[in-house]
This record gives sequence, C-alpha cells and structure tokens, in this order.
Amino acid sequence: MAQLPIPVVVNGATGKMGREVVKAVAQAEDMTLIGAVDHNPTFFGEDAGEVAGCGPVEVPVTNDLEAIVAAAAQEKQSGVMVDFTHPSSVYDNIRAAIAYGVRPVVGTTGLAPETMEKLAEFADKASTGCLIIPNFSIGMVLLQQAAIAASQYFDHVEIIELHHNQKADAPSGTALQTAQMLSELGKPYNPSLVQESEHLPGARGSMTENGIRIHSVRLPGLVAHQEVIFGAPGQIYTLRHDTSDRASFMPGVLLAIRKVIGLKTLIYGLEKLL
Repeated sequence: MAQLPIPVVVNGATGKMGREVVKAVAQAEDMTLIGAVDHNPTFFGEDAGEVAGCGPVEVPVTNDLEAIVAAAAQEKQSGVMVDFTHPSSVYDNIRAAIAYGVRPVVGTTGLAPETMEKLAEFADKASTGCLIIPNFSIGMVLLQQAAIAASQYFDHVEIIELHHNQKADAPSGTALQTAQMLSELGKPYNPSLVQESEHLPGARGSMTENGIRIHSVRLPGLVAHQEVIFGAPGQIYTLRHDTSDRASFMPGVLLAIRKVIGLKTLIYGLEKLL
C-alpha cells in the first residue's frame, strides 16, 4: 500500500527561506503543501506557489496559523509545520502546532535555553516529534564534525559568523551550536596570556562560559557563512562554510520533514538525523 503524502504547512511562507521551502515541498513527490502562513499583508490571498516563483499550487497565503494547523490535524497522514519566522513568535508557533498534533520543523533561531527546555517538556508530554535545526546545510554539519576533531588538539579557537543584515538574532544559532559542541569536550579554551581591555565594548566579540569568542557580522550581500579558526604556535587551522543560495538548505529541510513524522520528542540539530 502506497504511503500517503506528508501534509506540510509552511509558516513564514513569503520570506526568503519560506519561499524556498514552498518550492521544495511542491516539487517533492512524497509531500503536499496544504497551508502557507505569513503576516505580510501584501501577499494575503495570493497563491503561495506564485509568490515563491514555482507556479500555482492552489494554496492561498493566510495569516491564521491556528486554523491551518487545525486543518492539518484532520489529515489522514501526520502533518508537519515548517517554521521560518521570527524569534519573538516561534515559541507560540511551536506550541500551537504541537497542541494540534502537528509536528514542527523549525529553522527559526534565537530561542533561549530555558525556552527550549519548556518546548521539550511540552513535546514529550504530547508524544509529538519536534525538530529545531539551527542550520539545515549538510556542509555545516561536516564543518562542525571537523571542528570537534580539531578541538582535541587546539586550545585556542574563535568563531566568526556572517549573515545578511535582515537576520534578527546574534550570534547565530549555528555559531552557538558549534560553540556548544566544542564545549562538550569539557575543556577550557583560549587561556589568557595578557590582561585584555576593550576600547570599544564588544570589540572582542561575545564569549561563552568556556572561553570561546564568537563574532557576528551583518551585511547586505551575505547569505550565511561561518568560520571556525584554531590557533597554535606557528600555525592557524581555518574551517569555513559559505552559503551562496538558500536552495542549499532544502535537502536538509526535506530530510527533517520526513524524519519528524516518526519522532515522539524534541530533537535539536541536523547532525542527529544523519
């Protein structure tokens, strides 16, 4: 018996990432787009596929998320909500989806650790899968794995993340996740050799509890980029990942949509799906 296509709701459907998700879902044979939500009134009532540039999909853009996830809950196959919105609204979006039994796949970053804990408890109680993915790029997962390997041999490391100037949160969720992965080795980084002073506050970037510096750059023309720079006497080891097109994230998004159907708890990070 052929499996039913996965019903997908895209929240933030007219944003840059949302449009790519609409296109990817519309072209996936095992998925069907059943809802497109956005708060930009310019696109209310318009066909989401036309807005995304992939042709009509007969799904109008609406601003009523609850009505759409309620409809998704009535589908015979478990529904999925893909969220690329704003840090200020993502918590309520996830709660609304889980309340209706719709599984969230979230690319919006900026959630505080205590907020993540609350969402994990909510997902556990509802036995509903939820994926929070700070970066959907397979290349970034490989960079992070290489950084973990390198950190066993280097005690000095700094992270530079560069994004477009419409990104709301800093540092990026990917940079924070990278620093967290390095901290799990249980070692301190960047032992101080001098008493530093900043003539401008923040000149040395932000610092994690275990001493890793993170620097954020926001400029038009950038998409998503990250460097992890290790230093030791006589050598520098640099890992860098560059994104030039948001389409590069879509294989990871589609993988997450397929995987979340079988989950009953919250999982953070694409690497746990690979």
